[in-house]
Amino acid sequence: MSYKTIQHSETILTELMVPSFANFGGKVHGGILLSLMDKVAYVTAAKHCGAYAVTVAVEGVEFLHPVEVGDLVSLKASVNYVGNTSMIIGMRVEALNPRTGLVTHTNSCYFTMASKNEDGKLMQVPGLILENETHIRRFYEGMKLKEFALHKRKMMKSDFAHISLEEMKSSCLLQRCKIS
Repeated sequence: MSYKTIQHSETILTELMVPSFANFGGKVHGGILLSLMDKVAYVTAAKHCGAYAVTVAVEGVEFLHPVEVGDLVSLKASVNYVGNTSMIIGMRVEALNPRTGLVTHTNSCYFTMASKNEDGKLMQVPGLILENETHIRRFYEGMKLKEFALHKRKMMKSDFAHISLEEMKSSCLLQRCKIS
């Protein structure tokens, strides 16, 4: 198996946020940012695996601060973890106001990408060379994120048949709902 460094596939994209990106509130639409994030995740994954890559999942997208029209948004991504055919791409998004010089961390997230060959079949990705404590921490974090994602997917496919309707009702009534 071949191995590649994290630096080999690191990607930074900076893009000007133009008025056509604005939502009804005058801020940059989250969908625009998600599209840019997906592109950067693809580029990072493709550089690492040397092949076509597809998005499997996106974890942890929480918009911490709005992005303004006129901001320069930088998306910084690296491969944090590799499995057999998949990679977890860690991403940090920052907005720079060019007039004030203020840089705002708008969000961080993780894209799980899978590598595919010319026939569309999953293919093995190169291993990852971890060169420092940060790389080791991020790889470990990726391992835990993968475990969490598998647990979450299993839960989402559950019909909760193992929980009685009465228990569900009791739990629901502790929340903001009314059962008629």
